[in-house]
Amino acid sequence: MCAATLRTYALRVSAAGLGAALLTLAGGCVLITGTLNPFSNEPQPLQEHVVFGEGRDKILMLDVSKMIGSEDEEGALGIIRRESTTARVREELEMAANDDRVRAVVLRINSPGGTVTASDIIFHQLMRFKKDTGRPVVAQMLDMGTSGAYYVALAADEIVATPTTVTGSIGVVMYGVNLSGLMDKVGIRNQTIKAGALKDMGSPLRPMTPQEDTILHDVLKQMQDRFLELVRERRPGLTAEGAQTIADGRILTAEQALALNLVDRIGYLDDTLRVAGARAGVEEARVVMYRRPQEFAETIYSRGALHAPQINLVNLDFAGLGLASPQFMYMWLPSVEAAVGFPQH
Repeated sequence: MCAATLRTYALRVSAAGLGAALLTLAGGCVLITGTLNPFSNEPQPLQEHVVFGEGRDKILMLDVSKMIGSEDEEGALGIIRRESTTARVREELEMAANDDRVRAVVLRINSPGGTVTASDIIFHQLMRFKKDTGRPVVAQMLDMGTSGAYYVALAADEIVATPTTVTGSIGVVMYGVNLSGLMDKVGIRNQTIKAGALKDMGSPLRPMTPQEDTILHDVLKQMQDRFLELVRERRPGLTAEGAQTIADGRILTAEQALALNLVDRIGYLDDTLRVAGARAGVEEARVVMYRRPQEFAETIYSRGALHAPQINLVNLDFAGLGLASPQFMYMWLPSVEAAVGFPQH
C-alpha cells in the first residue's frame, strides 16, 4: 500500500466522516488528501502569496477591514462566512514572526471600527509583535480608518492616509432601541423579573431612567478617555487644542487629520510599501499576503481577506450591532441601512 507514501502524507478526514480516496496504480500508489466535505467549517491553512516585487526579504501586507470584532460570522449550516478580525490578525502575526525573511508589516486598513475590546486586543497584538521582533509596522488607511480602526492604526510606527481617507470619530457608542411604545400598540407587556434595580439597564423593552443614562454615559466617558489618552501617547505631535477638537467624535478628512498630526503623511499604498522597506533597511523586497485557498490575492489592492466595507460602510445585522446583547463600540456607523442589516449594493 505504498508504506513510504503513507508515512509521508497525513490523511485528513472531515467532521462528517467522509473518507479520502486511494488510487492504486501499477508500480505505486497516490494518496489524495484534503477535506472532502463541502459544508465543513474547518479553516484551511494560510498560504503565502507574492503580489508584488522580488528579492529574498518580504513585507507582509495585513488587512484590517470591515467591522472589527472577536467573533466569527456564521452563515447557514454553521459555515463560517468571515472569521473574527482578532483571530485572523493574531494568526498572521504569528506566521510572520516565525519567518525571519518578513522584515516589515504594512497594515492595510479599510474599516469603520468595531468593538472596544477587539480594537484594543489588535492594538496590543501589534505592539507585542513589534516588541518581540523589532520589525516596523506602517499603517495605510484606504477609504476609511475611523474610530476602532484608527485605534488599531495607533500601534503603527507611521500612519499614512490616502488623499480621500475618512478618519477620526474618536469616541464610543452603545447602540440601542426603545421598543416600549411599539409594544404598547400591539398589546405586548414587559414581564422582566430582576434582582437588582439596575440589572436590566439599557433594556429595549422599557424607557431608560435618568440614573441609568448617567451610569452608561460615565462608562462610555471612561472608554473615550482611554482612547484619547492613547492618541496623546502615540501621537505626541497632537496639541492640546487638537485633542479638544477631536474629543467630540467628529470625522476628519486626510488633510484635517494631517494638520492635527493624527497621521504622518498622505500617500498611496505603493509609497507606504517603500516607507516600510526603508524603515526595515531593505532595498528590495517581495510584498506578500497570507490567504486561505479560497481567498484571492493577486495585487496590492486585492480585496481584503476580511472583506472591505461596501458603499454604505458596513453590512451588519442586529446581532452584529449588539442590539440583542449590548456592546460598547469604537465605531462610526451613520448608515440606517447598515444599522438594520438591509442588503448593501
